[in-house]
Amino acid sequence: MTGTLVLAGTPIGEIADAPPRLATELAAADVIAAEDTRRLRRLTQALEVQPSGRIVSYFEGNEAARTPELAEALAGGARVLLVTDAGMPSVSDPGYRLVAAAVERDIKVTAVPGPSAVLTALAVSGLPVDRFCFEGFLPRKGGERRTRLREVEGERRTLVYFEAPHRLDDTLAAMAEIFGADRRAAVCRELTKTYEEVKRGRLEDLVPWAAEGVRGEITIVVEGAPDTGPQDLGAEELVRRVRVREEAGERRKEAIAAVAADAGLPKREVFDAVVAAKNAEKTDPSEGK
Repeated sequence: MTGTLVLAGTPIGEIADAPPRLATELAAADVIAAEDTRRLRRLTQALEVQPSGRIVSYFEGNEAARTPELAEALAGGARVLLVTDAGMPSVSDPGYRLVAAAVERDIKVTAVPGPSAVLTALAVSGLPVDRFCFEGFLPRKGGERRTRLREVEGERRTLVYFEAPHRLDDTLAAMAEIFGADRRAAVCRELTKTYEEVKRGRLEDLVPWAAEGVRGEITIVVEGAPDTGPQDLGAEELVRRVRVREEAGERRKEAIAAVAADAGLPKREVFDAVVAAKNAEKTDPSEGK
């Protein structure tokens, strides 16, 4: 008999938001893998729960090394409960490696649904939520951050990001530059906590507000690109967009298809532009350097 991996959502702020099953699972688990054992201790005290199982740390720094140990415990029949500091494990938090290891061994994986900063921010943003895309944290370096944003500049779904407070103004400025100053957004700070704040407005207007200094956990919700129909981008711009996606790790075929879809153009038109640019580089060795 193999065990069960339980991914448990934890409060993102208000402790009363803890799902009722969380206390039951904390008390019954054979092993509790926690992103921060000190926060786990505070959580169990608040819920008046006394865990009976073994408690181990499971965070970004030791996730790769500790996963095999937890997978062995699961294979041996243990019920392993995974909790992170806030929200659902695996969503920009540790968890994916352990889930993948459990699935590979055909071990049951289940979840205790709980609070989510992504869904909460979407719900209060005032922006369309029928279709959305979660992008997690952007790269810390400015150039890499802009490259990542350019990948989705034509994305028509609402975009959701996590960000550190000290980088918020730079990130909003980059978004205003690439997405457009008039694009609407909502910055959600300290959701469900005492100093919860949701600042809504155009990206251009949010930059000076953020530059004054913002604290706490940040979730950014950004309006998707407008559906303007087929775009007259020109061959050079089409090639640039394909290259941006290739540099980000996409295969050329996938990059061409994505650029064509964003621009509302036939894939063949984008393909021909890429081939023409490639041939031009061969003719003029100085091109592309």
